[in-house]
Amino acid sequence: MDERSGDSCPTGLPALSAIASRPVRAAVAARAPGHGRWRKLPGLTVSLIIVAAFVAAGWTVVPRGDPTGNCPIYRVSIDNPVLETVGLIPAAGCSPSGLAFGPDGRLYVTNGDRIYRFVPSATGPVPIATVFAAGVPGTNGLAFDRDGNLWTGDGTTGLGRVWKITPDGVATLMFRVQPMANSAGVGRSDVTLPPGTAQPLVANGLQFTTGGDLLIADTARGALWKVAINRDGSIASPVGCDTTFTPDTLCFDNIFVAHPLLDGIDGFVLDVAGNAWASVNERNAIVYVSSQGDAVEVFRNPVAGTGLRNEGPLESPTSPVLAGTTLCTANSDGNRRDNSPNSAGEISPTGAFKGKISCMDGRATVRGMTLPVH
Repeated sequence: MDERSGDSCPTGLPALSAIASRPVRAAVAARAPGHGRWRKLPGLTVSLIIVAAFVAAGWTVVPRGDPTGNCPIYRVSIDNPVLETVGLIPAAGCSPSGLAFGPDGRLYVTNGDRIYRFVPSATGPVPIATVFAAGVPGTNGLAFDRDGNLWTGDGTTGLGRVWKITPDGVATLMFRVQPMANSAGVGRSDVTLPPGTAQPLVANGLQFTTGGDLLIADTARGALWKVAINRDGSIASPVGCDTTFTPDTLCFDNIFVAHPLLDGIDGFVLDVAGNAWASVNERNAIVYVSSQGDAVEVFRNPVAGTGLRNEGPLESPTSPVLAGTTLCTANSDGNRRDNSPNSAGEISPTGAFKGKISCMDGRATVRGMTLPVH
């Protein structure tokens, strides 16, 4: 398939025509040549939208990073995009990177080496989150298993650790996604241009399938790993194939799909048919992965007159949501690869608007899976 955005998709792929961005601008409409029609809807003024990892009844919940004090958590209606504060993370210099609702109705949010939780509310006093679990450095994506345990990876620490956290907050290291190099320094470095720095992240977003398997996004390799979990919560997938890594390191047999279209994958969501919809951060793209492991590019930013893809509508997409048949993604405006320099587009480090949620104009033909999965 030609990687240019807007090319026709293979038969059977849910038809999604284009991207609709929701920044803080008056509603306008424009024609992106070769990419169908997209529109910009009234929207959001925030410091930084990091992730949107849960949707129910058309609502999205997003945290906001704040270098000076508490991090507010916002609820955003997809149909009427205004910010409603539903909670605060009480941590100076906080930078939340993942969230998920638990089976107890509380919202769980990652920050640094801790996971916070609270019952969100848009009325009355703003809820203050408390620490649920600590000792999980780099905690990033979150997913609940069918027994109510919370799983998370170690993000940009690059060691590939994945923990299971019991409902009472006890974290246990379950396995490792193979890092890019072993303890002897043997391996390879995945360098992202620009800025020419290594991408070590191998345990990013994660989701459970309805069958109980755990899917994990590997940003550095452009892959999804699939880990079989026994009914008692133990790991059924093979580990320890390469003795230069720790014995709990997954074997490469556990890679479900690796594809250049997924290079730089961040968060992803599943639909009810078991297909994955991924925000491919570094390529400013959305990629669909079928339940059989076939990867298809749904959308990629058009090439601007500069020869770059950094003018939107996507600006480092991070975490998608599939609310019914509406696909949206948060954007973090990172200064890497396709989005560099990040001074272009609707959000920028020095501009008035530093965060946005983008949504597809077209509708998927398969509905999103309700989270958490039971």
